[in-house]
Amino acid sequence: MAAADKLRDLSQPIDVSLLDATVAAFYGTGSKEERTAADHILRDLQNNPDMWLQVVHILSNTQNLNTKFFALQVLEGVIKYRWNALPVEQRDGMKNYISEVIVKLSSDEASFRRERLYVNKLNIILVQILKHEWPARWRSFIPDLVAAAKTSETICENCMAILKLLSEEVFDFSRGEMTQLKIKELKQSLNSEFQLIHELCLYVLSASQRTELIRATLATLHAFLSWIPLGYIFESPLLETLLKFFPVPAYRNLTLQCLTEVAALNFGDFYNVQYVKMYNVFIMQLQAILPLTTNIPEAYANGSSEEQAFIQNLALFFTSFFKSHIRVLESAPENVNTLLMGLEYLINISYVDDTEVFKVCLDYWNSLVLELFEAHHNSENAAATAMIGLQHMPMGLVDGLGSQLLQRRQLYAEPMSKLRLLMISRMAKPEEVLIVEDENGNIVRETMKDNDVLVQYKIMRETLIYLSHLDHEDTEKQMLRKLNKQLNGEDWTWNNLNTLCWAIGSISGSMMEEQENRFLVMVIRDLLNLCEITKGKDNKAVIASNIMYVVGQYPRFLRAHWKFLKTVVNKLFEFMHETHPGVQDMACDTFLKIVQKCKRKFVILQLGESEPFVSELLTTLPTTIADLQPHQIHTFYESVGHMIQAEPDPQKRDEYLQRLMELPNQRWNEIIGQARQSVDFLKDQDIIRAVLNILQTNTSVASSLGTYFLSQISLIFLDMLNVYRMYSELISTSLAQGGPYAYRTSIVKLLRSVKRETLKLIETFLDKSEDQPQIGKQFVPPMMDPILGDYARNLPDARESEVLSLFATIINKYKGAMIEDVPRIFEAVFQCTLEMITKNFEDYPEHRLKFFSLLRAIATHCFPALIRLSSEQLKLVMDSIIWAFRHTERNIAETGLNLLLEMLKNFQASEFCNQFFRTYFLMIEQEIFAVLTDTFHKPGFKLHVLVLQHLFCLVESSGLTEPLWDASSVAYAYPNNAVFVREYTIKLLSTSFPNMTATEVAQFVNGLFESRTDLPTFKNHIRDFLAQSKEFSAQDNKDLYAEEAALQRERERQRMLSIPGLIAPNEIQDEMVDS
Repeated sequence: MAAADKLRDLSQPIDVSLLDATVAAFYGTGSKEERTAADHILRDLQNNPDMWLQVVHILSNTQNLNTKFFALQVLEGVIKYRWNALPVEQRDGMKNYISEVIVKLSSDEASFRRERLYVNKLNIILVQILKHEWPARWRSFIPDLVAAAKTSETICENCMAILKLLSEEVFDFSRGEMTQLKIKELKQSLNSEFQLIHELCLYVLSASQRTELIRATLATLHAFLSWIPLGYIFESPLLETLLKFFPVPAYRNLTLQCLTEVAALNFGDFYNVQYVKMYNVFIMQLQAILPLTTNIPEAYANGSSEEQAFIQNLALFFTSFFKSHIRVLESAPENVNTLLMGLEYLINISYVDDTEVFKVCLDYWNSLVLELFEAHHNSENAAATAMIGLQHMPMGLVDGLGSQLLQRRQLYAEPMSKLRLLMISRMAKPEEVLIVEDENGNIVRETMKDNDVLVQYKIMRETLIYLSHLDHEDTEKQMLRKLNKQLNGEDWTWNNLNTLCWAIGSISGSMMEEQENRFLVMVIRDLLNLCEITKGKDNKAVIASNIMYVVGQYPRFLRAHWKFLKTVVNKLFEFMHETHPGVQDMACDTFLKIVQKCKRKFVILQLGESEPFVSELLTTLPTTIADLQPHQIHTFYESVGHMIQAEPDPQKRDEYLQRLMELPNQRWNEIIGQARQSVDFLKDQDIIRAVLNILQTNTSVASSLGTYFLSQISLIFLDMLNVYRMYSELISTSLAQGGPYAYRTSIVKLLRSVKRETLKLIETFLDKSEDQPQIGKQFVPPMMDPILGDYARNLPDARESEVLSLFATIINKYKGAMIEDVPRIFEAVFQCTLEMITKNFEDYPEHRLKFFSLLRAIATHCFPALIRLSSEQLKLVMDSIIWAFRHTERNIAETGLNLLLEMLKNFQASEFCNQFFRTYFLMIEQEIFAVLTDTFHKPGFKLHVLVLQHLFCLVESSGLTEPLWDASSVAYAYPNNAVFVREYTIKLLSTSFPNMTATEVAQFVNGLFESRTDLPTFKNHIRDFLAQSKEFSAQDNKDLYAEEAALQRERERQRMLSIPGLIAPNEIQDEMVDS
């Protein structure tokens, strides 16, 4: 204990051996108590503002690496957060000390290798200091460094490491770490002083024989190449030097990385000659290292990690070079050969079985094919325009452009054909396919969705669609040739068939209709044949899954060919009896997908049939679903609901619905009949399960039928509410008798499932039905007591959050018509739900989100009802909103902020504007600044900014006519609210950020007032403030830029809609023109 106190007393130099012992205890294998005690002491020291003054003393006197690291950690904190506030002599002393230790340790080979970790950490500290000191207060830094480097090879190697760190800090990691201005200043300094660094690098590469030094220099160059002035690359011997090092195995990968950086630069045509020369020399040398005939995937699979890295780097080099400079190569006939060789290399590398390598290649193929497609697409449009405008255009011009494009397409025809084969044989698995091969080679149902595969599928699908547009004939020929090889057994494997069918399904919509019809007739016929001739359950399951996937992708074809559609649906019914895992699920999913897109076809009388298909289906329904699980039956019922919804004749529609619901209604009537004799009958677990299943079936049909479900729900509605009330009482009794553990029992869980499903059924029906006020009048009043009253009467653990979402749906649906009912809803759910969710941020997550959604619905549609609340109740609402946006759970915080914005707008427009803002303005401002600046709530940034903008605009507007300050406690009378709020905000932020100067804070607040009407400037102003306040420095700040990213996504979607096939026919929300 005495030892600990002695360490904590920093008035004299710290006892280093004692500190060593404490650090050793913290990292040691001693007892847990020792470690905890050591941890406490070290934390106290770290938090002591004077501790950093001991750093030099500690570093000079300890031999222990962990102690050195501890001291440097203390120092790093000071540099980050307090450096500029330190006196000059302390800053200079520290900077000189660190520089001296680095030079001393790196001046001889032995100590440099021995102390490597320590030197690395010191380098990082030095760069942190540089970010503050250089260039203004340490002008001579780069000249000093270069001079030191020339004194010894080890110092030179370490100087390279420092330069590399500096470049990374300034150019790669600076966003959100430093203000825009500081980054700009550092970049200019590095640029202007680069000549010295450049000379040093070239000198080392020409004169040194030391492998480590040359490797360090190449690594530093690699960091610098992306931004240095171009003359240093192209008007100096640098490129030749790099190409000279390329064949040497020890430097091969580093050199290749440097060349890749150069290849990626793009700045017009000024250095084209040098690029072509570099590429041609490179290809020559590459053939010596890796001949074009090499089987690259095999070489990669058997290669060392260095060799694998080489292939990865090679992929990066080719893709970077081609992205920026392929047009230069293709424009001169003498370079066409080496260009085609490069593409050939890249296609071979694309077959390598490694996800990262494939991603790099795929990304490039996607951009190349897109560019070729756009030129081809635009030329077709231009040719069409030219035909109309021939009289105005000289013919030669149109021809010249056309022949140029034609030459280009011929040039790429062969690589593109090879690329089609690559895409078809490596196609990724689409989301709809549920049947996969596990690691033991068995065919099983997929359990987890793999997001990487889905992203890859999306890019491959897009690439294949462009390839298909470039040459439909070749695409079709390659696919049919591959399918033929499956049939004659020459190429038959599960994987080959899968990738082929996924590729066929993925290009849906890209061909002209006649071609697509011809192609699909052959594909489906061949697949059905394959299914007949192939033996073995697993094989059949794979083929079945592929047939289902392909037909599900081509609704246009099925709509046009009733015979095929009927065959396919009957085949799906066959698969519904196939018990192989995954097959039935996929059959039901595909059935739903096809029906949604072709529903009209099933309700009209087709040629040569005696009745519409839906009627035939309803007759055989019991046998069709005999082997399905309950959840599959629900999907099946939903599908038939879609068919019935397409029937225009109300009488037939009701008759079909009645026939569809015959089985569940029969069972329901039996159960209710029995219950009327004896209520206890409903307590049997099997009966509860049956009730649940019947309700779920009803919900499925309601989701696809909407308003037309009215006749069915009316049949069961009142009985259903009675069952709800009875089950609720049963739950309450069980909880009262069994205590807190009772609600984990299987019976209580089951009963609650029935309650939830009842609520879900009503919500689905009301949500999907059209706005018919009489439906609301018919269904809402009977629910008030059994559902709302029940919610209030229950114990917290027995309250269903679905009650909240049901009433949110009702208010969103019937809007102002619900105003009279709001007080009743409020009374039942408000107080009791708040008590559940304000104890902490964790309990009842479902209730939280739904509670705030309900409040938002009320604020949006029934605002007058909120104004009528008493001030205590309104305070509860406001407190709960603040509680919501303090959540780190993103959905809840966003709902809270959206609700707050609604409230601010509505109150501003009401006669209670002054009263409301006098009570809540400062509280809201303070709370929003708190979440804006605490780094846990970054995803809410966009909404935080909107709330602040609203507040600042309001203060400057004429909306507020009374003072926001409390005249009784403030002696000084402010001239207006704006002056008061400005002063209040400055005070608020100054106390929160003591590390910022008074002028910085005042500047920020003035900027807020000035930019309040211009949202982008207002937002950037806040972003800069957050970077400056240092709270956000060492973190990932992409959430602050989320909104800009969303705009980009919307533009992309509009582009995709304009190209046939890019958005799959299944995803286009058309009311399928299937008349």
